[in-house]
Amino acid sequence: MTAEPGGRPAPLEILGPDHGGGRLAEVLPSALAVLGVPGSTDPLGLRPALAGVRRIAVLLVDGLGWYQLPTAAPYAPTLAGLAATVARPLIAGFPSTTPTSLVSLGTGVAPGAHGVLGFTVRVPGTDRVLTHTDWAADPSPLRWQPVPTQLERARAAGVTTTVVSRPEFGGTGLTVAANRGGDFRGAVGGDAVATAMLAAGTGPTLVSGYHADLDRHGHLSGVDSALWRVAATEVDALVARLVDGLPPDAALLVTADHGQLDIPAAHRFDLDIDPRLRAGVRLVAGEARVRYLHVEPGAVDDVRAAWSEVLGAAARVRTRDEVVATGWFGPVPEEHLGRIGDVVVICNDTYAVMASRTERPMASKLVAYHGSDTAAELTVPLLVVRG
Repeated sequence: MTAEPGGRPAPLEILGPDHGGGRLAEVLPSALAVLGVPGSTDPLGLRPALAGVRRIAVLLVDGLGWYQLPTAAPYAPTLAGLAATVARPLIAGFPSTTPTSLVSLGTGVAPGAHGVLGFTVRVPGTDRVLTHTDWAADPSPLRWQPVPTQLERARAAGVTTTVVSRPEFGGTGLTVAANRGGDFRGAVGGDAVATAMLAAGTGPTLVSGYHADLDRHGHLSGVDSALWRVAATEVDALVARLVDGLPPDAALLVTADHGQLDIPAAHRFDLDIDPRLRAGVRLVAGEARVRYLHVEPGAVDDVRAAWSEVLGAAARVRTRDEVVATGWFGPVPEEHLGRIGDVVVICNDTYAVMASRTERPMASKLVAYHGSDTAAELTVPLLVVRG
């Protein structure tokens, strides 16, 4: 597939785990290295540019993929200026979905190690599907996600650690899995997020902020829709306030969890209305762009053959072992393997597989989706600004 100007992969190009460049999971380890936390490495090489910085604010803008930056530019002049001067691309990880990326950011490790391996996954040994964005205390976040977070490491070294997000996310399983070790501050709207992040500390400080509206309007209305443009303007105002409010000994890192793709109606399969796609499948998890199929005993080959025939060039249909062997998840311990489907369906181009009856009805009615391994979904920005 032809690359874009500047040598970037084309948006729908499939990226492999060996794709060059930094990783989202390397952001906080590098930030901790800047702050002098013992044992921290700096894989992103931030120390030279941030020498002397004692306070770091990390803002994750949900859905602000690298390939969305030019689209947002007319409505986000601050972001456009930063993108032109202090931006670099990172790879979010696979699946390119919010829970997986948030926990990779928070822990600094690949998904196989932390175990949050998709938007929804099967709880091994049960017929229960866990939705990571609707997760309270069962299963226990400390057992489900066993890796210490970077905020815990920073706090143990004497750094003041704070998490700023929507109030309803405080104490949830996903927040505990990704950001335990930080004092939680609830904030609604960009202005409140900026206020809370700027007030986070005066000594060595690490504050992690989250803003969701761009992703939400992309899903509901589409990338570059009128509501998406309004959300981009609001993100720009948030970033501008943070940049203007940075003390001289502080730095701001802006990144994201994934990009998005609009999925046309003609490119949507529905596994719940096609008996060929239901045969032999016991339980469905994942999301529209990456499906995890847990099958009846002995049905792997039949399910794989049926899905390959129906979807054709729209997707790659692989076994769990084949997908793990690609390296996208990193090493996967035995206790996490059952969270991945026996068969994994990875959508190509702008195709998706809906589950209109199995999942909430709204999930099949969205405009934009993400989760797969295209450049547009996997590539996110890192903007680095000094006070």
